[in-house]
Amino acid sequence: METLKAIVDDAVADLKDVLSDDQVAQITKVIEAAAIRGMLEGQHRAVDACIHISGPERDMAHKIATEIRKKNDVLIANLSAMR
Repeated sequence: METLKAIVDDAVADLKDVLSDDQVAQITKVIEAAAIRGMLEGQHRAVDACIHISGPERDMAHKIATEIRKKNDVLIANLSAMR
């Protein structure tokens, strides 16, 4: 699986001939931040959906929500380390 940095580098590769290195770096940061925000929003929605389940499935939904949160924490730590 490609890292976010590799995906963004591929996305801005064509811009390196047109824009300065500083501009490419700024664009890269914006794309990375937008991707992270989008991913987190999707995962927050998944956790919210798990929390609103009632009945006998509630325990399983809670376990799933907890696992999603743990993986979010690891992902954020990894992405922060890339900066």
